[in-house]
Amino acid sequence: MPGYQFVKSSYSNINNDCVEVARNIPSTIAVRDSKTPDGPLLTLAPSAWAAFTASHRTP
Repeated sequence: MPGYQFVKSSYSNINNDCVEVARNIPSTIAVRDSKTPDGPLLTLAPSAWAAFTASHRTP
């Protein structure tokens, strides 16, 4: 994975059931399953990631 620096979600649980997100590449946000780090990636434009995360915030 070219240069992605993944970070685990702050909501990860003890069983490592979480997502990991890489935000270090300005034009791409990469998301993967922590259980399969060599598996597929979901890549998004930063604007799409911002809309997704905003829609999941608690007011």
